[in-house]
Amino acid sequence: MSTYQSPADLALAPELVRLAPSEAQAFLALKKAAERHDGQIPDKTRELISIAVALTTQCAYCIDVHSKNAARAGATREEIAEVVFIAASLRAGAAVGHGLLALRLFDEAA
Repeated sequence: MSTYQSPADLALAPELVRLAPSEAQAFLALKKAAERHDGQIPDKTRELISIAVALTTQCAYCIDVHSKNAARAGATREEIAEVVFIAASLRAGAAVGHGLLALRLFDEAA
C-alpha cells in the first residue's frame, strides 16, 4: 500500500451512499444545510470554520475539499495560516481541559 489515505478514495462516495441510503441521505441533508449559501455566515467564513474543524478532527478529505472551497470563496493564505493556529490552540486547550478531568479522576481514585 503506497498511501493510507488518497484523494482517489473520494470516488467511493457514491458506493458508500448506495450501501447505506437512509443514513447517507440524513448525513447529506445535514451537510447541505451546513454548507448553504443563503445563511447569515458568508461562504468564506463557513469554509474557514470547516477547515478549522477538519484540522481538529484530522479529516484529510475535509481539509482537501474545504481548502479548495475556501480558495474559491476568496480566502487568503494568511487566513488559512491563522485558522491553523486557532485550531491548534483549541485542540491543545481541549487536552488541558481533559487534563483537569484526569486530575480529578486520579484524586478520586487515590
